[in-house]
Amino acid sequence: MKLARILEPELMDTEDDALEYHAMDFSEADGECARIALELLAAVERPTVVDFGTGTAKVPVLMATARPDLRVLAIDPAKEMLRVASAHIAEHGLEDVISTAALDGRATGLPAAHYDLVLCNSTMHHLHEPASLLREMKRVARPDGGVLIRDLERPATMDDAWAIVKRVAAGDSMNQQQLFFDSLCASLTRPEMQRLLTDVGWGALAVEKTSDRHWTVRRAAAPRGRR
Repeated sequence: MKLARILEPELMDTEDDALEYHAMDFSEADGECARIALELLAAVERPTVVDFGTGTAKVPVLMATARPDLRVLAIDPAKEMLRVASAHIAEHGLEDVISTAALDGRATGLPAAHYDLVLCNSTMHHLHEPASLLREMKRVARPDGGVLIRDLERPATMDDAWAIVKRVAAGDSMNQQQLFFDSLCASLTRPEMQRLLTDVGWGALAVEKTSDRHWTVRRAAAPRGRR
C-alpha cells in the first residue's frame, strides 16, 4: 500500500525551531529554486516578487544577491522564522531589496494582480489544506506573471522516505533528520498537486518531476507594460 499523507504541524514558531531550520543544509535545493526563479523573471525589468512561506529567506537572499534590481516581499506567519530571516538579510546587506512581513499566505491582504512572480518553496507540505494558499497566490499574481512552486514529493513508502533522509541529510542531527522525514511524509504527490491546481483555476500549469525528491510548477513572467 502506498504511503498516505501524514500531516505535520502547520507552524514552526519557536526560537529553537527557527535556528534549527536555518542550520539545515538545503543549499543545493535552495540554489536550484533561486536559479529557476531568476530564469522565469528574465523578461521583466525591476521585477516584484512575493515569497510565500519564506522561512528564513534563504531563497530570496540567493535571488537578490544575483539580481539586486529585484524587490522581494518575504512573508511567513512564523515570527521567529522572520526574526532569523531579517538577520540573514542584514548579514548580506540586502535590507533595501528584501522586506519581510508576518502574514498568513492564505489571506495576505496584498494587492490583487500585482506581483511579477509568486514564489512558494517547500511550504505546501506544511499546510493541511493547500488550496487556500494557491488561491491567494493566484489572486496577487498579475495575470501574465510568473509562478514558481517547488516542494518535496511524498515517497511511496516510509522506507523510501528514510532512504532519502539518510542520503540527503546524513550529516544532520537526528532531530533534523526526523523533521525532514516528517516533511516527506506530509508532502503532496504530483497527481495530488495537479488536482489542486485545476481546482483553483491553474490547471494549465504542469507539475514536473525535477529531482529524486522534488516536483516543480513553473511559468515564466511575460514582459509588462509601463506602470
